[in-house]
Amino acid sequence: MCTSTSMPSSGGLWRRIAVVTTAFSLLLFLILLLHTGKKININGFQMKRLISSAINDVLPSPHWKLLAPSVEPTRFWDDTNKCSESDLSVGQIPSAPLPSGIPTYTVEIVNVCSSGCDIAHIHLRCGWFSSAFPVDPSLFRRIRFDDCVVNAGRILGNGESFTFQYANTYSYPLSISSMSCL
Repeated sequence: MCTSTSMPSSGGLWRRIAVVTTAFSLLLFLILLLHTGKKININGFQMKRLISSAINDVLPSPHWKLLAPSVEPTRFWDDTNKCSESDLSVGQIPSAPLPSGIPTYTVEIVNVCSSGCDIAHIHLRCGWFSSAFPVDPSLFRRIRFDDCVVNAGRILGNGESFTFQYANTYSYPLSISSMSCL
């Protein structure tokens, strides 16, 4: 009696193909859902937030975005050297939400000046910035509409970074409005 146990039955092979195809289709659907920006509520639970956090936990990806320099960056001239807005990197990523469910964001500002310059009096365009929990005003403070001062105007040395967190229902677009080169 000659039987072969190494070859799967045709029913088992088709079953495996169906499972793999279904899993791949579901993955494509979830990725498409994530990129369309639509939210699906199931019993008050937002699937987009769950999928996004699951993908961010699994896939290694850079979360920080450097500000893209314009064609000719705005130059700030001082007595000692020159620097530009492209010498500061402003990155912002979502953080763990508050227990109340309000999203939080971590902001990092990095001095990436290649000529070794120190930068002070950093002001950002920040709209009507506000936070659900208090942000230390010596770290980040809104002075007036669309004008926030960073680190109380103190020096951010070459290669140094500065970080703070805030909580709001949406993130504020933050960009450099002025700075002083030292």
